[in-house]
Amino acid sequence: MTSEPPLVVHGLWSRGRGVVLWAEHGDRPATTSMRPSSSARPHPFAATVADLTALHPGKPASATLLLPSRRGGPVASPELVELTGSRGRPTSELALEPWSVPALMIDPSELDDLAGSVRYGTSVRHLRAIARLADDLVRRGRVLPSIRRNDHLARARWRPVARGGDAVALRSLITATPPVGRAEHTRPNPSTLVTDALHTFVDTTVRDRLAAAGYATESTGDEGPFGSWLHALRVADDRVGLPPGRLGIVAEGIAAWDAVADTDLTEGTVCIRLDEVATLYGPVDDPDDQTGDGTKWQLRFFLRSTADPSLLIPAEDVWSGKSGARFSDPEGLFAAELERAAGVLPLLGPAVQAAKPGIYDLTVAETEEFLDGGAESLVAAGFDVQLPSSWGGRRRLALRLSAKGAAVDQAAVHRLGRHQLASYRWSLMVGEDALSDEELAGLAAAKSSLVRLRGRWVSVDPELLRAGLDYLHRDLDRKKPPLPTAADLLALLHGFTEAPLPVTGVSTEGWIDDFLTGRVHKTIEPVEPPPTFLATLRPYQSRGVAWLSFMASIGLGACLADDMGLGKTVQLLALEAIERAREECGPTLLVCPMSLLGTWHREAAKFAPDLRVHIHHGAARDHGVRLDGRIAAADLVVTTYSTAARDADELAATRWHRLVLDEAQAVKNQNTGPAQALRRIPAGHRVALTGTPVENRLADLWSLSDLLNPGVLGGRQEFRERFEIPVERRGDLTAATELRRLTRPFLLRRLKTDPTVVPDLPEKIEILQEYRLTREQVTLYRATVDEMMTRIADSAGVKRRGNILAAITKLKQICNHPAHLLHDGSPLGARSGKVNRLEELLAEILDSGDRALCFTQFAEFGHLLVPHLSHRLNAKIAYLHGGLSQQRRDSIVEHFQSGSGPSILLASLKTGGAGLTLTAATHVLHLDRWWNPAVEEQATDRAYRIGQRRSVQVRKFVCPGTIEERIDAVITKKEALAGLVVTDGEDWLTELSADSLREVLELGREAADD
Repeated sequence: MTSEPPLVVHGLWSRGRGVVLWAEHGDRPATTSMRPSSSARPHPFAATVADLTALHPGKPASATLLLPSRRGGPVASPELVELTGSRGRPTSELALEPWSVPALMIDPSELDDLAGSVRYGTSVRHLRAIARLADDLVRRGRVLPSIRRNDHLARARWRPVARGGDAVALRSLITATPPVGRAEHTRPNPSTLVTDALHTFVDTTVRDRLAAAGYATESTGDEGPFGSWLHALRVADDRVGLPPGRLGIVAEGIAAWDAVADTDLTEGTVCIRLDEVATLYGPVDDPDDQTGDGTKWQLRFFLRSTADPSLLIPAEDVWSGKSGARFSDPEGLFAAELERAAGVLPLLGPAVQAAKPGIYDLTVAETEEFLDGGAESLVAAGFDVQLPSSWGGRRRLALRLSAKGAAVDQAAVHRLGRHQLASYRWSLMVGEDALSDEELAGLAAAKSSLVRLRGRWVSVDPELLRAGLDYLHRDLDRKKPPLPTAADLLALLHGFTEAPLPVTGVSTEGWIDDFLTGRVHKTIEPVEPPPTFLATLRPYQSRGVAWLSFMASIGLGACLADDMGLGKTVQLLALEAIERAREECGPTLLVCPMSLLGTWHREAAKFAPDLRVHIHHGAARDHGVRLDGRIAAADLVVTTYSTAARDADELAATRWHRLVLDEAQAVKNQNTGPAQALRRIPAGHRVALTGTPVENRLADLWSLSDLLNPGVLGGRQEFRERFEIPVERRGDLTAATELRRLTRPFLLRRLKTDPTVVPDLPEKIEILQEYRLTREQVTLYRATVDEMMTRIADSAGVKRRGNILAAITKLKQICNHPAHLLHDGSPLGARSGKVNRLEELLAEILDSGDRALCFTQFAEFGHLLVPHLSHRLNAKIAYLHGGLSQQRRDSIVEHFQSGSGPSILLASLKTGGAGLTLTAATHVLHLDRWWNPAVEEQATDRAYRIGQRRSVQVRKFVCPGTIEERIDAVITKKEALAGLVVTDGEDWLTELSADSLREVLELGREAADD
């Protein structure tokens, strides 16, 4: 059973067009440009006209709206935020930007027939309220006929007459006009909008009633000018076909009616004042006096002139007739306004029911209700409200934390932060004030939410107050309450740990202050590797080791997310060597892909030969007692993700000094076996090494962070609502910025593009290598598109999605070579434009004496290329793929790096794209493109990394007019997205319409080799 689409429908009154609806779609991702523009851009998550016409009949249109926006696009309306569960927290200022939205012009009667499957915004309810007022005026006969002349055209119209209480209701509607209801780029005045809508609704309603009574069909015949005018008042066509002279006769005849104003809005409004009245004898034994000091509260009513706002007439003067000639009906206006006020705030009912209301004594409970939202509701309804100077407002209750960090001993890593908080203290905040113990006791004893604090009356929520006091006193019964850890502190400050009140104030000293403000990188003590460590660390690597050491000392999991090739391996080995040179430590468990087992063994032997390394892998690996002995005798136990999952029970029996996850994107899905198994393995410290903490989706980052520091980024669903939906669907840069802020304490990332990090890294030259398809490829491409589009048209749901993905794969294979698609074992020959261009490039590289690294995502294509290229180039081609043993892979890498092996190394993207050092290559060729730029960059950085001394040329093969060009566009867009904003790879294609899909897949003219 499918759920209804999360639509929020908005409405506005557009002069000249009438009621216009538009909507926001909660499931539609934001795809707009991030650059501000003076012209209107398409609203990125506006619903289509088809979505709207499925709800209401109407005429398709468009509207240009000025909407609150940030740099990344328009801000979702409060109704949409509530509907989708998003809780983005704005930190940047908003600006009004023009956006174009699909819209629908509907008949006003449609406002009474709203679909129950969608959410209607405040603006639609506001239009319905105007329509109801119009209907009520017509029902009570509060209308007059009129004639309007404009540009030699006369129209017969019915107009409202809103006097007394009706005028008050109209003013209330004008005051309550929601911003989205006046968002058209012309910035219409609310009074003009509401009045114009009311006039139109009244005219339409009268004509509908006359038609229902049978009057609209009657012909007036030739009854002179008034007959023509009366006929135009009854029928849908309101034009009066009279010459100017006869129109003048009509205008003169109805002049008395025209003299009656539409409304008396300009006369005045009621002002309500709350007074604090001290009793004559001070505190009394009054059961109703819950404030405890004898204070009484009164409401006083006044009539304020709109023409002269400084004129405030007391109620007694209104009733005694002393208001003068300033009002046409002061008593009627005053009574109508008070009745309306009682409708807004029912507690005023008894005051209004008095014969001549003027002063009304409030109980404490009524005073609380008046101050706690009642006064605000009256102001929103258009009333003037005055509060006493002693009123301090409703105050939010919150918690304040004062924490002091003890001196950090980075050498004593075995303690892992258990005693690194020297002290902490919670305080209760009321507004901006931290309360003393005496004030807390006074609040606890109060019976009312209305309390006097530091000379002013404030309102607090008694339930929240009680919960806050309980939270403060929860540790008093304990002789030695536990100190929170750094992870506890982060989760609490980020709002991910349940607390009865928000934590708004933080006072920190020592390392905690440096840690939370981001200064810790400058203040942590440097650590020097022991003489037995044989690598020379670069300055940024030394800072990275010091940061890892600091994180270990405070017991917080760390993600070293340095760019690929910046030496994460050597930094981790340096940390292990430093710790073991200082004191005895337990073993570290390091988990990595199988292709990196040999790398870790070699790098440890090369740079930290004193580390005792044990490789736990293979069918002959140890178990039981023998495994326990191996672990006890080792400093570093290296295993693979699959082995760790299979042996999780045995590995979890050891309390590890540290758990290290290399290429940690392998656990980006928290539901996989390795990710679940690693969560069960106990370790004093956890470290993730990855150049791509976000590989595809923000869920990758949550999974990794939760494994390192459970709870620091909240639960899975909370993270999804707070960050994933706003960032991935709507491109919310505010939410992305907040996420970077929250992850900054435990994620260290340095980029190769920063010259202060690696000033001597050589140049990287990126080239888009274009080629053209051969005639055979063109024929196959077109035939495949036609065949697959037929299949897609005849399928739906999962089957349609599968057919689309199959079509993409086939078109990629055709771009590689016809034999790759046909799987017929036929010779490659000169049948592929890509392979022909590849031969030319590799021949030039070999002639220059350079080495090349070629990546393909298809292992089968690699197997086709190896014999073909070997024959055509008369050279050996090495091929690194998943079918090789670990020993064979290590041998190929070693020979290529040493220069003794083949000069061309072909690698499958999955096997050779991560973890390897292949700096002997100065050319990187991506033969076919993958959707994720991070995967391509990771593969490129096998050659472009620390140790590379020469410029690296990176060529990416693209055939214009084919699916490869579309993929390149997607990659370029992903790279342009700010920070952590990512999309869903191929998934966007599977949701396209048939016509849009054909545009993506079909062959362009520029693809063929003419």
